[in-house]
Amino acid sequence: MNIAPDYSAAYIILKTDIPDLEGHGHTFTIGRGNEICVKAIESISDVIKGKYLDDITNNWLEFYYSIVNDSQLRWIGPEKGAIHLATAALFNALWDLKAKYERKPLWQLICNMSPDELIAIIDFKYIEDALTKNKALEILLKNFDTREQRIQKITNDGYPAYTTSAGWLGYSTDKLKSLCRKAKQENWKYVKFKVGSNLEEDISRLTIARDILGDDIVFMIDANQVWGVDEAIDWVNSLKKFNPWFIEEPTSPDDILGHKKIRESVKPIMVATGEHCHNKVMFKQFFQANAIDICQLDSCRLGSLHEILAVQLLAENFNKAICPHAGGVGLCEYVQHLAIIDYVCVSADLKGRVLEYIDHLHENFLFPCKINHGAYVIPRNYGYSATIKKEAIDSYKYPNGSFWIQNIDK
Repeated sequence: MNIAPDYSAAYIILKTDIPDLEGHGHTFTIGRGNEICVKAIESISDVIKGKYLDDITNNWLEFYYSIVNDSQLRWIGPEKGAIHLATAALFNALWDLKAKYERKPLWQLICNMSPDELIAIIDFKYIEDALTKNKALEILLKNFDTREQRIQKITNDGYPAYTTSAGWLGYSTDKLKSLCRKAKQENWKYVKFKVGSNLEEDISRLTIARDILGDDIVFMIDANQVWGVDEAIDWVNSLKKFNPWFIEEPTSPDDILGHKKIRESVKPIMVATGEHCHNKVMFKQFFQANAIDICQLDSCRLGSLHEILAVQLLAENFNKAICPHAGGVGLCEYVQHLAIIDYVCVSADLKGRVLEYIDHLHENFLFPCKINHGAYVIPRNYGYSATIKKEAIDSYKYPNGSFWIQNIDK
């Protein structure tokens, strides 16, 4: 899985009658298939043309349901696959537009909402057997009065992050050593390593990394779905001596009971998954089955904030930590907002919560995320932070961008 990514995105720009006011959003892909997501976006985008922003945002769920409950489009979902990725792109753009219109960063827009206002934008369909609206409201009210204290804390300290820069497969021993030394110099407290290609090589790589980084650095390991259930158990147990905090995506992302068996068989190593979890209903079942410890929801796979907030509240109700999936194209920019929202509005806790950071492609964004001493710096720009620079769009838009004109068929 993910052995040859060609990072890409299906990108949408919502233009308005106010000069320079636009909503930018996307869903992340890794190459082939991006054109399918573009077609899916086109299939739902006519619904929004000509509408007033206030008509949408005064009743967010009514508009959201007009997309996800379309009876014909649900046939190619429902709420999963390319059509749901398109939903994420459209609503990411809408929330970016709303935040820019209100002249606030997205996290601040959400954190300024009352608990009742938040409940009104959350999609509870199919999950009220696990989380009622009343219980969700209770969670939001619990720490409402101390929101400003938490905002001040992460403004001062940042949001804790981890790096995968040293952890990719295929690096030479010299490069691995160099990247581990760099991670230590940059004060990273958490480092994730990809595993699953060759057990002997994994043991060798982790031995080198542990020798350089020392025992105080927290290790995580990520298999990207390569194992069957029993193979995952044997492999992870073979790596226990390196004391990894969690194993990410040990098997098929759809196999809830498989995850449960793995979790019960590799303790005290925790199990994390979520970047390929289709929707809130799957997360509900992962939590109900106690199949995972850590929820890695994805900003471009779920139905934007309407579903993400539902999953955050579900996780809190089942006492599961959220460590969102990032990397890719613009995911770090997106999930910094989601992590802040979870901390300020939902969990009120940073224990067992850390946000992925991968150091690539940020130069293409107008307001790239920033890291300082192993923590995300709180974004202050208006919107959802994932607006791509015009020159990057002009260069990489397929197939007529300057990059493709110069390189295609060569």
